[in-house]
Amino acid sequence: MINVALVGFGLSGRYLQAPFFEANPNFRLKTIVSGSQNPQEIFPNVQVARSIDEVLTDAEIDLVSICSPSSTHHELAIKALNADKHILVEKPFTSTVAEAEEIIALAKQKNKVVCVFQNRRFDGDFRTVRKVVESGILGELISYEAHYDRYKPVLNPKKWKEAVSPANGILYDLGAHIIDQAITLFGAPKGVWGETYIQREGSEIDDAFDIRLDYGKLKATIKSSLLVREEGPRYVIHGTKGSFVKYGLDVQEDNLKAGLMPGMDGFGIESKNNSGILNAEINGVSFKGHVDTEPGNWGILFQNLYEAIAEGKELLIKPEEILEQMKIIEAVQRGIE
Repeated sequence: MINVALVGFGLSGRYLQAPFFEANPNFRLKTIVSGSQNPQEIFPNVQVARSIDEVLTDAEIDLVSICSPSSTHHELAIKALNADKHILVEKPFTSTVAEAEEIIALAKQKNKVVCVFQNRRFDGDFRTVRKVVESGILGELISYEAHYDRYKPVLNPKKWKEAVSPANGILYDLGAHIIDQAITLFGAPKGVWGETYIQREGSEIDDAFDIRLDYGKLKATIKSSLLVREEGPRYVIHGTKGSFVKYGLDVQEDNLKAGLMPGMDGFGIESKNNSGILNAEINGVSFKGHVDTEPGNWGILFQNLYEAIAEGKELLIKPEEILEQMKIIEAVQRGIE
């Protein structure tokens, strides 16, 4: 069993990670580092620490999961590795490629696992997109479009989220997810173009972006904005033999906030109202119909992390893929400097 210390008890720590550590019998969530909240009200069996130093000196802790503000990820990851701990780091991994390379090199030197919490690879909608793409049913892909939009015109009450600092802004926040998804499907692009924008009144950080990735004949567009009240399709994919369109966002986060835990009936199951639309030629016959959404399952990430630490298996979220993600983010930033 792997003993875990969770650093931070905000959205990610409380809702997106702790329930999965609790649900997987291969992990024991031993300690949560929280400055003000009392995690024991929700997870009564955990210990509470007030600083990361308390867990880094605990010989029983095997894995440190870093869910603290983005600007702290690099520093805390280095400290945890130097204390001989495996690490799981919330996205964005770091603010620069150089910082990411430093962490990955140190992990290799220490023979420790470093994983990035790219949970959106295991969303139901993206698992469905990946299944359709890999089936070849659309033929040669021509166009891939992914959106991650929200409607949040009012600035975030968490002041650190709105501060001008490394790794802040929508490009690092939501962009890290849909850039990662494109890399998962298609690998590193041949070219990158992108822009970020400030659209909300009073904002000092980017809250929208538009990125184009060149994969030769295939062109990928990934976009996000915090001022989209009426959402369009989340994914639109066109190929030489058909098209696939998917509306709706994975339900796991909403399930967790509503108290539905991993393993419970209905967890991660999307309404059929958001089933994808497939229009393709199958065995010479035209077909237009719906594709049921795959169950969302972030638990795949946690089980793979256990297997990487305990059994030496390969990570699904590979460090080199994270480096490609950071390179794309830096390329977009260079384009607007």
